Amino acid sequence: MEQETRNYLINEFGIDSKILDIAKEVEKEISCLTKEIEAVREYNQYKVIRAMQNHNLSESHFQGSTGYGYGDRGREILDMVYADVFKAEDALVRHQIVSGTHALALCLFGNLRPGDELLSITGKPYDTLEEVIGIRGEGEGSLKEFGITYRQVELLDNGSIDFENVKKSINEKTKMILIQRSRGYSWRSPLMIEDIRKAVNFIRSIKENVIIMVDNCYGEFVETEEPVEAGADIVAGSLIKNPGGGLATTGGYIAGKQAYVRNAACRLTTPGLAKEVGASLGQNRLIFQGLFFAPHVVAESLKGAVFCAALMEKLGFETSPSSKEKRGDIIQAIKFNREDYLIAFCQGIQKGSPVDSYVNPEPWDMPGYEHPVIMAAGAFVQGASIELSADAPIKAPYIAYMQGGLTFDHVKLGVLTSVEMMNKKGILRGRL
Repeated sequence: MEQETRNYLINEFGIDSKILDIAKEVEKEISCLTKEIEAVREYNQYKVIRAMQNHNLSESHFQGSTGYGYGDRGREILDMVYADVFKAEDALVRHQIVSGTHALALCLFGNLRPGDELLSITGKPYDTLEEVIGIRGEGEGSLKEFGITYRQVELLDNGSIDFENVKKSINEKTKMILIQRSRGYSWRSPLMIEDIRKAVNFIRSIKENVIIMVDNCYGEFVETEEPVEAGADIVAGSLIKNPGGGLATTGGYIAGKQAYVRNAACRLTTPGLAKEVGASLGQNRLIFQGLFFAPHVVAESLKGAVFCAALMEKLGFETSPSSKEKRGDIIQAIKFNREDYLIAFCQGIQKGSPVDSYVNPEPWDMPGYEHPVIMAAGAFVQGASIELSADAPIKAPYIAYMQGGLTFDHVKLGVLTSVEMMNKKGILRGRL
């Protein structure tokens, strides 16, 4: 069967046999790493199932409400299950939250007031939060316009938190501290749960009542614990990333202390209504089932990322994390140092996709981003980065950020197609 599959890849996808030889070698080398990923997956799968059992999930909870959505028991149970999974006092899970950035903005605007200060201790946040905060852009109701100040502490050269400068930066105005778990568009390792726990304990020793918020995008189910278990007050993320399991068609979540979650809910709806309204419109089933699949899908994505790193390393490219490093998110970064190499890789990912494989992505000025961005994403859900995608801002040193993959086989095919695309363009001359 192995030879039959090899022949199929050669004949149907045009993958060079030399690339397949390297891929076979890589799969053998990473087998022990994939077993570790599967062990985490198993634990998280049981955790999700138990949370659903704890709240007596039933068919009746999948029915949708309309209009105001009063008394939507499915929506209420969904919040409870998420709170249970994330070990939080409360959660807000809604298809009306349009993105991870929206979920984060709800936390910020819901819990910060004029005169307060937001402090990021992981450097500049993800690009789409810059206009929310007021770092750039025309205002449009940013935190800055509301008189909420912002400062940041850069990470150390090794990617760890600069505790000395964090201590110097916390003052009487500091109301909330932002920790970005994932790398975003930066060449650094994501924070592990133990890193977050260490940061939380340090911050509490300086200012006990400050709100600690974690941008949890891309990190859910990568480890056996989530940031609330490490002491974070509130976390947020997108349902078309890890926790949606590839089935949620839109949405976001917030989990944490009840008071802070309610404040965010008041920002989503209105004060007084908070979590009590919002029609589910038949979305509950997909969100519940997506959560059920999430641990497995995240594990498939992680195995694909390890495969990508190991293969690209053999071809002489620098990766972060390396194939042997511990992972705190599903993102795999590859440094190309040339724009044409980067574009070729992303176009290959698109070519290996089940949807829109015929499309040739090009860099464009995408709303919310400072530089032109190339995005390869042949996904069943538009923009779903738990499905295989690769994107990058077009700026030196030309780093591609690959993430997602509902199945390992698809990630493998996408990477092989990218490598073949680079091979056909002469980029791999002397590397195979």
